[in-house]
Amino acid sequence: MPYPAFDRSRLILEPLAQRRHDMQWADVLPLNTPPPPFESADLATLARRMRAARDQGAQRILMMGAHVIKVGLSRFVVDLIEQGWVTHVALNGAGAIHDFELALAGATTESVAHYIRSGRFGMWQETGRINDIAREAAAEGLGLGEALGRTISGEGFPHAEVSILAAGYRRRVPVTVHVALGQDIIHQHPNCDGAALGAASYQDFLVFTQSICGLQGGTFLCFGSAVMGPEVYLKALSMARNVARQENRSINAFTTAVFDLIDLGSDLSHEAPKHDPRYYYRPFKTILVRTVQDGGESFYIRGDHRETLINLYHLLR
Repeated sequence: MPYPAFDRSRLILEPLAQRRHDMQWADVLPLNTPPPPFESADLATLARRMRAARDQGAQRILMMGAHVIKVGLSRFVVDLIEQGWVTHVALNGAGAIHDFELALAGATTESVAHYIRSGRFGMWQETGRINDIAREAAAEGLGLGEALGRTISGEGFPHAEVSILAAGYRRRVPVTVHVALGQDIIHQHPNCDGAALGAASYQDFLVFTQSICGLQGGTFLCFGSAVMGPEVYLKALSMARNVARQENRSINAFTTAVFDLIDLGSDLSHEAPKHDPRYYYRPFKTILVRTVQDGGESFYIRGDHRETLINLYHLLR
């Protein structure tokens, strides 16, 4: 006999227009925002590596958490897609939700502290449509990112110009969504189909892995994703290297970079010992050390995304 399960039909969902948003349309930064002061020789080197990777036709992959969108940097990511600086963008589930809401409503992000008290957190009707799109994607064999981008672009969402998902669909640059079930607000909704979400997100994982197959000579950037980014990248790289080894090829000479706020110390060439809390920070040992130890190089760019991403954008431009 199965364990007792929660009855989702008892939930009350409310219109998104009734939600108090923490991020408004005015918070989306324009492309002409001056780069904040930020000195980093490593950032300049990384820009040169991205330019060299583009010249060689190697992959330039950007993996990011939702915070990049929440601090108003969507236009910068969209333009990196438009100008060919990135060949693949990978989001977590929250990133896709914020991108979808911003394109639809011109606002996103709710106060957890405010809405969790009454059980209203995440219970917004329009956002739940992502579940329906996931079901369509699974039926068609599409990845979740492609299906969301198609909807935002095809239906002309009012603010689609800042949608990373729509930009990827328009430019045929994969934007993949890597979901962990039970982690996002749409998983609370009665119309959530875990099997469909799993199928659509797993298709995105396979699309992401195919991009990793072209990482030799390329660049891999991880902005603010402490778990999804390094873990999905690690598995995809192992799969890609498994096939490359059978074909007498190598995927070892590429550049990785982690963008975050944590102080990792001065020695980034060796992973921290297990008694050190930094050992359990996955981007350090996975992206900065283990996966580049056979010929690659890594950089840690410490700073606010509004400093680091905007400065990187201007260096590339």
